[in-house]
Amino acid sequence: MAGVLDSVNQRTQLVGQNRLELLLFRLSGQQMYGINVFKVKEVLQCPKLNEIPGRSGVVRGVAHIRGGTIPILDMNQAIGRKPLEGLEECFVIITEYNRTSQGFLVKGVDRIVNMNWGDIHPPPQGAGKEHYLTAVTEVDGKLVEIVDVEKILAEVSPINEVISEGVVEDGLSERVVKKRVLIVDDSTIARKQIQRVVESMGIATVIKKDGREAIGYLAGLLEDGKDPLNELIMIISDIEMPEMDGYTFTAEVRANPKLKDMYVVLHTSLSGVFNAAMVKKVGADDFLAKFHPDELASRVNDRVLAITGEDLLSESE
Repeated sequence: MAGVLDSVNQRTQLVGQNRLELLLFRLSGQQMYGINVFKVKEVLQCPKLNEIPGRSGVVRGVAHIRGGTIPILDMNQAIGRKPLEGLEECFVIITEYNRTSQGFLVKGVDRIVNMNWGDIHPPPQGAGKEHYLTAVTEVDGKLVEIVDVEKILAEVSPINEVISEGVVEDGLSERVVKKRVLIVDDSTIARKQIQRVVESMGIATVIKKDGREAIGYLAGLLEDGKDPLNELIMIISDIEMPEMDGYTFTAEVRANPKLKDMYVVLHTSLSGVFNAAMVKKVGADDFLAKFHPDELASRVNDRVLAITGEDLLSESE
């Protein structure tokens, strides 16, 4: 337990400083890629892989690691390239996304670098719609591409986005006809997943791809003489985002007297043990691990009831 607490303390030192640590790795060529260290549980030489019937082509097999069985995905193949060869010389990055563990097969692992989110930028506009990047940056004068792992996982194992019956109160959307939910996320896939859930509840959304864009949007409302607290039901924000991460975004919202009472939920695939401490530190109202439509819908449902008064069920009696 002491080791876990030490890790929490070390990581929380980056909170509010708009910083992150990237693990750099390579695939089939010399191009360098990066993944947030928060999502990495360990890195090891590729273990023996066991075939599984009916597997996706991207899944090279499963490995028995630390008493558990983990699927191993070929990162190179997942982004549309040829399968990696020479598995005995490859490495596996064990990660935790969306409450599950999986390994990503890579050709080589370089090092960990400490960076500022302000130096992490969205992919170039000419990259097209089908690329697998959430961001790019530069390390030692060389381009580093940050892969959209959520897009890969959504393609390999699609997530159910249907809300279960009874999760959302009848007539909920009628109470907030003119209000919207602000969604902030750098992953195209994640934005669409959240948007579809919220809009299936009959509630309108506003979409921004990072914290800086979201701050600009809120500032624009104020400049137009509008009160964001009246315009928005809540903000659902990712943590990992280029330009400005979710922690820094939340801290800036709290620092603005006209925004400080905004309801902010941090919605992320990062490991929960770290985030519990971080959410408290930056002053977010809630934390929700990605991605479960019922839990997301329930948070939105409860927030609507909180800002509109009595429970809908009591009104219908």
